[in-house]
Amino acid sequence: MTTPSPTTEPTAADYYQVNRGGGLFSEAISQRIGARIAVFAHKHRLAPTVLTVGNLGLSCLVSFVVVAAAEPVADGRVWAWPIGLLALVGWQFAYALDCADGQLARVTGQTSTAGARTDVLCDVAAQIALVAALSATASAQISATPAWLLAAFAGTWMVNLVTSVMQTGAQASSMVTSRSLPVRAVKLVRDYGAVITLAGVVLTVAPQWTVWVICAFTLINGAFLAASIAFSGRQALRG
Repeated sequence: MTTPSPTTEPTAADYYQVNRGGGLFSEAISQRIGARIAVFAHKHRLAPTVLTVGNLGLSCLVSFVVVAAAEPVADGRVWAWPIGLLALVGWQFAYALDCADGQLARVTGQTSTAGARTDVLCDVAAQIALVAALSATASAQISATPAWLLAAFAGTWMVNLVTSVMQTGAQASSMVTSRSLPVRAVKLVRDYGAVITLAGVVLTVAPQWTVWVICAFTLINGAFLAASIAFSGRQALRG
């Protein structure tokens, strides 16, 4: 990467060059939006942690609205599409803030252990709120939704976040290292940007399908967890 000179303001391209990926959708959409947010933040002298906290606040606010509206939407007292559209746009913008904070920190030399820790903790809190919103919607739409399914969904959802944190440092490794288009397309099922897009679309057009989204991602994340354990265990046995 070409480091901008002290007299030159970093461009969106400079920020995008240092993005940490996240998947095909995230790189194509979320990280590019994040780069433009980083330009705005740097122009207005906002610290990366401001963006991190902004992601947390917006994510939790949107999820709270979805939770609060779950019963009224299910009863037909509130239209589903405005709530779903809020979730679709709000969660995407919050994720773009999450993409922007790291880009801003790396390009402007504001990286720190405390900042990285704050980023991860805010991601955990934001995703807990997201899981609560989807679970509340599924339960409101189909009252017979099993409690064990919602518990399994909540537990396995964090697999993506945990494994992404484990991808940094000296012990980082990956089960599938190929970056070919077909492989990356398959990995969209674990691309956070793509997943929250699907969740927002379902909440907008067919909230009664939320339980099936929960089923699908519980199976996907559970299978990935099992595969990761097997992969890591085999490596450990090999020494």
